[in-house]
Amino acid sequence: MVDYIDQHRERFGVEPICRILRRAGIQIAPSSYYAAKTRPPSPRAVADQQRLEMIRRVHVDNYGVYGVRKMHAELNRRGHRIARCTVHRLMRGDGLRGVS
Repeated sequence: MVDYIDQHRERFGVEPICRILRRAGIQIAPSSYYAAKTRPPSPRAVADQQRLEMIRRVHVDNYGVYGVRKMHAELNRRGHRIARCTVHRLMRGDGLRGVS
């Protein structure tokens, strides 16, 4: 929702957008929007960014052919303890795929 409001706030303003979203059944107050904008990133978001950089590096090093299973094994070989489901989530979110 924050990204949506950011895209349209110059044209319509934050409060009118929130009012229309409330009528559509999406509960967001202007104060919630501003709180989300000023809040620092969560520890998970910071860790995910660092992990994603490592995954991208390993993916490029291996010519973009590693999928989740091999990527997870390679990261563990390199000493990066990361859960397989986390590797899957980050690769999917970044559009990284192995070669079939």
